[in-house]
Amino acid sequence: MRVRELLLVFTLLPLDGVLAAQPDPLQSVMWQHHHERVLNGEPYVFDDRVKVLVPPFAEDARQVPMHVDARALGDEVVRIEAWAELNPIPRVFSFVPGEQVVPLVAIRFRVEQATPIRAAVLTRDGVWHVGSARVDAAGGGCSAPSVVRTQPGWEQRLGRVVGGRFERAAGSRLRLQVSHPMDNGLVGGIPEFFLNQAELRDTEGNTLATLELYPAVSENPTLSLEVKGQQSSRLWLRDNNGNEFEAAL
Repeated sequence: MRVRELLLVFTLLPLDGVLAAQPDPLQSVMWQHHHERVLNGEPYVFDDRVKVLVPPFAEDARQVPMHVDARALGDEVVRIEAWAELNPIPRVFSFVPGEQVVPLVAIRFRVEQATPIRAAVLTRDGVWHVGSARVDAAGGGCSAPSVVRTQPGWEQRLGRVVGGRFERAAGSRLRLQVSHPMDNGLVGGIPEFFLNQAELRDTEGNTLATLELYPAVSENPTLSLEVKGQQSSRLWLRDNNGNEFEAAL
């Protein structure tokens, strides 16, 4: 075996849970902590095919749009984890797309300060493919008082889903907003009260995709998913107080 081929083999061998000795593109001091905590120290590679789109500056730190696109990895996607590294509550969502759901998620979340944003995509070979971005912010989005709770009648609107299904060339885009305060427990005297489970189901009740949400998600959360084909679907949601909601899309 030639020297060049031998070096290539050693580069691809796992080393301490990492496929290759790659520098963090964002040079974050928290990367190793979250690699252990969120990804359980499992093998990973920084991968430009995982697109993480956020604004360069969060004009409203309570409502920061995030778009995670792992379509370049195709049908190999098993799970997507997203987090904001310097948030007091880092994790944003965990998404498991089924065969009929595209590995793409758009959502809004809170940031407390300027922070690296990560989306890690687990593929069938057991490797996490990590996409990275950075958002700047004036701060305070996680510890700001709820706007929803100041609006009269918010309790009557709890769990109301507004949105619909929009046909595309190869499938359908689902866009929706759910009425919920998404209290994260960081504001004095208000305990955690947030949507933490969601399932996209077909009309027969079969699960197409599952989504776990965390308190970092914004109030009245917005969500976009994409399904293959033109089939109708339903979204089931549950919050940490056991309230369940469902809507046809």
